[in-house]
Amino acid sequence: MASRSTSAASRVARRAPAPAPSAVPDLVASPVVKWVGGKTRLLPELLARMPERFGRYYEPFAGGAALFFRTAPRRAVLNDSNSDLIALYTALQTDVASVIKRLQQHRDRHDERHYYAMREQWNEHHAAWSNAERAAAFIYLNKTCFNGLWRVNRSGDFNVPIGRYTDPPICVPDTLRAAHAVLSRAELRNVDYQEAVADAQKGDFVYFDPPYDPVTPTANFTSYSAVGFGPDDQRALADCARRLKAKGCFVMLSNSDTPFIRSIYKGFTVDRVKCPRAINSNAAKRGDVDEVVIY
Repeated sequence: MASRSTSAASRVARRAPAPAPSAVPDLVASPVVKWVGGKTRLLPELLARMPERFGRYYEPFAGGAALFFRTAPRRAVLNDSNSDLIALYTALQTDVASVIKRLQQHRDRHDERHYYAMREQWNEHHAAWSNAERAAAFIYLNKTCFNGLWRVNRSGDFNVPIGRYTDPPICVPDTLRAAHAVLSRAELRNVDYQEAVADAQKGDFVYFDPPYDPVTPTANFTSYSAVGFGPDDQRALADCARRLKAKGCFVMLSNSDTPFIRSIYKGFTVDRVKCPRAINSNAAKRGDVDEVVIY
């Protein structure tokens, strides 16, 4: 697998037209929230298959944006259907100092009573908050809820109970400032993924990390927003990837290793990879699972 990864990356790099590096390698940032399907553990596999040089970076299903933060692209479009997540990134982009100040207050006040009060306020009154207050509340709830699992019901209400942590990382200023530096070069969007990539041009790089195709009837988890993502959506995404490829864009996707996903990406390279599963109510079932990287 390692030799194939290296040769695949080399083939892509030779085709890329951009005359200058597309990322700033000395700037190391990391996700500021824990997100279902986050790609931190899959980064070596993704980095081995992405082009070394490209125009603009697109991530239409941003989530925790691990690949975006790791590569620190010079020009980027970061999009997600979750408006609260994009509002968080916007606040870090424009006023990280205020977000840090309010997170320090949450850290000092953190206990079970404060958590549930903030969860109730988030669901009932957060529209009246400032951008920094809203972002800090998002991070606080994400860092202290059960398993770091951001989940909303069909009404869009956050409904996860408090987690059992001794010292949760509620406020890590260096991580937030590093994220601010990378986000300062990104255009943030909260639109449909197809609209988000509509202006992608030849030589641009698009990484799709959609809600995964379920491997079992009970494995489907798409409730990080109130909108699901079913088989018809997966087919539409595959069609979008083909259109981008025809325009000359570099395209890479990750998904579950299922017969359905393999069937809709015929003509692409499909590599099976192992990825640790971090979220499961049964700790014994947390382990490596088969996924695919498609490019």
